[in-house]
Amino acid sequence: MTFLSPAESDSSAAQKTAVLHRMRRAQGQLGGVIRMIEEGDDCRSIVTQLAAVSKALDRAGFAIIAANLAECIANPANSNEIDQAGLERLFLSLA
Repeated sequence: MTFLSPAESDSSAAQKTAVLHRMRRAQGQLGGVIRMIEEGDDCRSIVTQLAAVSKALDRAGFAIIAANLAECIANPANSNEIDQAGLERLFLSLA
């Protein structure tokens, strides 16, 4: 399974852009957490920022799954590689 189809529609390209934006934001937040640890910031602040990173990554993962699910619904002939059990495993991997 790939992230969206190679021949992307405008909607698919927008979804991919949104996920990449979310991932870059999480990357920046993680850099901030590392800096906070190196500088000896308080535990509460570090954990709060780490939770934000985790949530951002989870949301990006769910967005990827949702985009592929939408593609399967829109083009059922092209979705034979995704079965119900596989989709369930993807969702549970983010839980």
